[in-house]
Amino acid sequence: MSKVIVIIPAAGLGTRMARGKAGVTSKQFFELNGTPILIHTLRKFVECKQVSEIWVALRKNEMAGFRKHLEQAGIKKEIKLVEGGEHRQDSVANALNAIEASADDIVLVHDAVRPFVSPETITAVIAAVEKHGAAIAGTPAIDTVKQVERTSEGAVITSTILRERVVLAQTPQGFRFGTLKKAFDEAIREGFSGTDEASLIERNGGAVQVVMGSANNIKITTPADLELAEFFMSQEDSRKANLAG
Repeated sequence: MSKVIVIIPAAGLGTRMARGKAGVTSKQFFELNGTPILIHTLRKFVECKQVSEIWVALRKNEMAGFRKHLEQAGIKKEIKLVEGGEHRQDSVANALNAIEASADDIVLVHDAVRPFVSPETITAVIAAVEKHGAAIAGTPAIDTVKQVERTSEGAVITSTILRERVVLAQTPQGFRFGTLKKAFDEAIREGFSGTDEASLIERNGGAVQVVMGSANNIKITTPADLELAEFFMSQEDSRKANLAG
């Protein structure tokens, strides 16, 4: 049976989030309810019984502090650390080089700052990878989507894209290890930089399935996102309290 390995690239600098907050630049370490966002995200995968291993890619100078956060959070499952790179693709590549897996094992890559991913989304992506070999979570586009041409004064619309043909990509993004490793090795060798893991598979002509994500599965990148996240966290806490009661 294939094992499921999770990679969380968390070596980026959250420059948009850090505005006005001197000395704080890593958005994944901003706190929700007194706990770093990254810890909240990790818990979702720690609680998933199908997950065998979790790898987190961090900047070297943040590893010791992160281990303390793990202890304080009471996370018992082993979290393996690997040094991240300058870009997301570099961090995921470093993790792929560090893990030991067979070609058919499943690798999920998830954004460090998407702490509201649901168990249903995680298991749906895993199931889709088992069946199709590659899958991502995504949501339909709600707003009208315009293609534009950039100009010195802004942008000019060149066409309107049918919403039925557009999805907004989320994470986790899941793949067979052999397929993902091959795509990463070729991208690095050829100097190609993709916007996400699926783009590397697409580049090789691979088909990637989309499973329904959730509007709550937000990526926290701005102070406004953090305010919304605090609201979602209060909802989660209320649900847990009701279940416990």
